[in-house]
Amino acid sequence: MARRLVEAADEDIRPRLPSRETMIRRIKAYEAGQNRPGDPYRVLYARAFGLGEAELFGEAGGSGTRQAADGLGVYRQRDDILDMSRTGAVNHPHQAPVAPELVMYFLEQLPGHYKADMWLGPRHLIPTVATQAELIKELVQAADVPVRRGLLGAGVAYAALLGWLYQDAGDVARSRAWRAVALDMAHRSQDPQLISYALTNKAMLAIDLDTGHMVVDYAEAALADESKLCPKVRVLALVHKALGHSMLPEKNKDLVDRLLDQAAVLVDRVDDEYSWGNACRRTLRYIDVQRATAYLRLGAYREAAALWDSILGVAPGSARRDNGVFWARQAAALAAVPEPERVVGIASVAASAVKVTGSVRLRKELKTIPRYATAWAGTASGRDLADIVRQYG
Repeated sequence: MARRLVEAADEDIRPRLPSRETMIRRIKAYEAGQNRPGDPYRVLYARAFGLGEAELFGEAGGSGTRQAADGLGVYRQRDDILDMSRTGAVNHPHQAPVAPELVMYFLEQLPGHYKADMWLGPRHLIPTVATQAELIKELVQAADVPVRRGLLGAGVAYAALLGWLYQDAGDVARSRAWRAVALDMAHRSQDPQLISYALTNKAMLAIDLDTGHMVVDYAEAALADESKLCPKVRVLALVHKALGHSMLPEKNKDLVDRLLDQAAVLVDRVDDEYSWGNACRRTLRYIDVQRATAYLRLGAYREAAALWDSILGVAPGSARRDNGVFWARQAAALAAVPEPERVVGIASVAASAVKVTGSVRLRKELKTIPRYATAWAGTASGRDLADIVRQYG
């Protein structure tokens, strides 16, 4: 950003700009909402983004109200502008040849992003992944085959991850937009693995939107060329198809179990070198986690609680985001059994992860627990649970 501001400056202004380090400190202050850009930075920001000052800083009809004055300041403006699906803004195009090594550069960073997401959640990771996803989109436009195909594959992975991060942050519009980017890039890559993977990511968003039939449709579309798919992609599609069926009004537990049994057989055969979609290898007892999640939706509460107990144990451990979601689901199953005291203890630890990660998905899971606790809502434990949900949900 500092480089772009310098490039946007006139020849008479450029020598008077401060050092790079000072400009970076100022940019960070703008993004943190600590102050707003003044002259000449307002003009430079507008030139860098190709917009007028009024449009960039939210000054509508001369009212003097400035969107940049909110808590996110220029950072939110920049995020809005760089999202092509919303604004149509164009970055400075990459002119030089695109080195093949860049494909591996992006792919090698994915495992680290996935691990960071498990612990940090979306709040801290979105800026980094968004910057890289936009850079990949820019490089794709300049690259020749086969480098372009490789970048498209990396782009699918980054767009899917960014779609997931926005979903976890509760920004459905941006999640949907980036998942659409992932599917578009997958089709351009002509790789059936990537196309199916992008479709399962669309199914993942549909789960949070509580649209079971849409989940099933996307999962079945992902399985359309099943004979061409590697085990990992088939696992993802079968799992989402099972979760979709668990959400339908007509509860078919046998079908859900059959689909998850098919996926379980394939998990041990996952041996591809794709750096994306590795939750089935990264998550301990991945299929059992999906089965316990489905059983809760199917109303098989005791079976769900028994599975969660075997997966997570009886006492919560670290407060990372993924475990927080699983504990909230365990607490929901136990609330229906019911085991009120355990529910309160587990919900309390799960709630602590909300503050650390900013995960809206975890907050949503917490809010669902009282739905299963109506039989004991008026007890002391019920009031304690309500307080936890009120504070963190």
